[in-house]
Amino acid sequence: MKVSWRTLPTVLLEDEVLDKAFSRARKAADRVDDSDRIFRVRKQMNRMVQTAADIISTTLLDTVNTWPSLDQSPKFDVSMIDACVGCDDYRHHLSMLQWGSKQVVNISRQNAHKIVRTGRTELMHDARREAYGRISSIMRRVGPSLVWLNQSREVLKRLPTIDQVLPCIVVCGAPNVGKSAFISALSSGNMEVNHYPFTTKQIHVGHFIHRRLQYQLVDTPGLLDRPMEKRNDIELQAISALENLGSLVLFLVDESQNCGTSLEEQMNLLEDVKKHLPGTELMVVSSKADLFDPRPESWDFVKQCELEWIEDGSEGEPELPLLYDVNERVTMSAIEGVGMESMKLEIVRKVKDSNVYDPMELPDGWFRSDVN
Repeated sequence: MKVSWRTLPTVLLEDEVLDKAFSRARKAADRVDDSDRIFRVRKQMNRMVQTAADIISTTLLDTVNTWPSLDQSPKFDVSMIDACVGCDDYRHHLSMLQWGSKQVVNISRQNAHKIVRTGRTELMHDARREAYGRISSIMRRVGPSLVWLNQSREVLKRLPTIDQVLPCIVVCGAPNVGKSAFISALSSGNMEVNHYPFTTKQIHVGHFIHRRLQYQLVDTPGLLDRPMEKRNDIELQAISALENLGSLVLFLVDESQNCGTSLEEQMNLLEDVKKHLPGTELMVVSSKADLFDPRPESWDFVKQCELEWIEDGSEGEPELPLLYDVNERVTMSAIEGVGMESMKLEIVRKVKDSNVYDPMELPDGWFRSDVN
């Protein structure tokens, strides 16, 4: 199940909902035509109350139905909602709209009976005014929830769209080790950049396509780049969210230490990543191979193999040689593009090996009913 927060419509606020409902109610009353004054007023007042209630009830329920259900959302999306706005608040405010819709319908039914049972026009008007007053009171109760949802929509629509069905590769490491450059170099087309509401930094989502299958690359800046004791609760929730994402984890290491983080600190960070992303294969990659002095021995050979493969149309899955550093760690250069095609094919192989295909298994959030 793929959640796109950007498609959520704007949430109407209390005054906007009431204005919409009452204006439609006036128009509905104007369309009533009856020569008998008492019957005409009865129909007008009844139609005004029912129309206003129907508009409000429908608007509130439509808002609820357009927001994803937490019970049927992937774990990653639920974790992101919890990190950004809180799952308890999310459920509470949507339930308030459901409650408000039900109350408005009840008020409409009760006051419609009052209008029908009297033959005095002044009492019909009183019943309509009473219904409007009670409906407005309910909307005052619901108003804060509408405001919360409208504000939360602005927060959530900045979240990346992650397709749970497609392979997803989490790219992590200390700041400035080359994560964004790596994702940009590997991605086809422009890389999507989103701002997470719980950090002052950015998350990068890139994609590349191999044999018509799209692979997602997710950068994690601001989440895994400082000691655990210095992370706030929201950052910890974000890390928890990443536990529910990823077919493969790539941890980038800058052995040149030009990133500003010592190699020892990077290795400590690596141990943290292993703790927070258990059960997912982790591949440690040395970045910025172009800064090595001397460059890796197989630099020219790997570069030539990759060029030949690209010139041949980049078809199939050949055994392109990987580039290794002096510590026998896989390396690459995103700046000069050496080792990148080999890395791409290695990622494809590892993702394929990690996925045990079960034709009866459905993605998280998808359900089926067994047929007897």
